[in-house]
Amino acid sequence: MKKIVILGGGTGISCLLSGLKQFPIDVTAIVAVSDNGSSTGQLKKEFDIPAVGDVGKVLLSMANVDNDFLDLLSYRFTKASLENHPIRNILLTALIDIKGNLTDATKYMCELLNIKGTVLPLTEDKVELIGESTLGKEYLGEEEVSLNVKNISKLKYDKDFSINKEVIDQIKDADLILLSSGSLYTSILPHLIVDDIRNAINKSDAPIMYVSNLVTQPGETDGYSVSDHIKILNKYLGNRNVEIVIANNAEIDQSIVKKYSELENKELVKLDKDNITNLNTRLIADKIFSVSDGKIRHNALKTAYLIFSFLMEGE
Repeated sequence: MKKIVILGGGTGISCLLSGLKQFPIDVTAIVAVSDNGSSTGQLKKEFDIPAVGDVGKVLLSMANVDNDFLDLLSYRFTKASLENHPIRNILLTALIDIKGNLTDATKYMCELLNIKGTVLPLTEDKVELIGESTLGKEYLGEEEVSLNVKNISKLKYDKDFSINKEVIDQIKDADLILLSSGSLYTSILPHLIVDDIRNAINKSDAPIMYVSNLVTQPGETDGYSVSDHIKILNKYLGNRNVEIVIANNAEIDQSIVKKYSELENKELVKLDKDNITNLNTRLIADKIFSVSDGKIRHNALKTAYLIFSFLMEGE
């Protein structure tokens, strides 16, 4: 069975995983744990633990349990001291205390949710992402980094930390290294600024694939095309480059596009084929979006099918 290692965080990686679990693939999700917003940030601060929010989202996307159980884990309190905390975050926080670390807590949740693949946090440590300007000013935390990308010339963490050996082993054994859609600077690059991760990728023979975002993210990727995303990833990858990109080439209803532009300050990510070719990146272009309740999302099943089809080439 082919092995995929997917790097990311947030809703981007969760969406892809919900599609990939439908195919006969051995999937390992490596999840960034530097988020500092909302419920995750509060639990991180109060309990001195890594960010559990993105790990929780990934676990739910890969789960093979009934909808009532999923609804329970997704339930978010709306009042009192637990306001805005989803059950999954509280459960993971409790399991860290019981099991001793986030990796073992996550593995137990994988068993509980009948997950066929593997979910691994990037690190066991409580870490903060830092953006540094050319003048030396620092923006502490993912939220500040996301809002100030244009002023940032370097990403780093607030301290050195260790990477679980299993994370490195999974990258070395992968048949495909997949960089997920999602926040470029705060979900994907937090993996690539870690020397051990970058070195493991550089030593791997597995091709590197990127699933392009559908829309830009205000403050982070305003005006970015598909090739712009690839250029940033290549910059942080070191000795290797993105070899394959999956991107949308189908038209999206203009009324929805206008709504995104006017209400959310988001634009479609432009598919600039010539620039992608000039980067020596193979383009797999197709209709990979769906619209639900007026929101543009990746079609998880279609995108996963394209990834699986690439893996099966030559078999």
